[in-house]
Amino acid sequence: MYQDPERWGLTMQTYVQLSMLDQHLSTISAPVRMMERSIFSAKYIFVENLYRSGKMPEVDFAVLSEWFDWITTNISIPVDLIVYLQTSPQTCHERLKQRSREEEKVIPLEYLESIHQLYEDWLIKKSSSPLPAPVLVIPADQDLQEMLHQYKENRDKILTASSL
Repeated sequence: MYQDPERWGLTMQTYVQLSMLDQHLSTISAPVRMMERSIFSAKYIFVENLYRSGKMPEVDFAVLSEWFDWITTNISIPVDLIVYLQTSPQTCHERLKQRSREEEKVIPLEYLESIHQLYEDWLIKKSSSPLPAPVLVIPADQDLQEMLHQYKENRDKILTASSL
């Protein structure tokens, strides 16, 4: 995907949209459903980035947008809270390098900067797309120990969402 987004963008994002919808709608036994990403971030961030960067033709963008609009109009996708782990593109890039995943080695810093800006516009400035839920922002440029501390401080908010 990262090496040839023009070729694989529509295919990948169609699959992501389907996978996210499946996760949103699947039955769970736990009282809380936590997801790394959602159908909303897939559309508002990743599809939008492909289109804005010229790596997705307008017709592909229109198809994905129509599918997204149909899904969100006709299917209830409840979201109680968005937890935004606000991290600089530089920190993300360093963490990618540390993970050393083969498929992530080709991700340039510029890509992460574009994604970061879209998240900031959506979740912080609230200037791009509608928010399906309140947003809890947690600064995430810290090390793992500080992140665990941040989680503990915000645990009740995250697990109940009604306290925001």
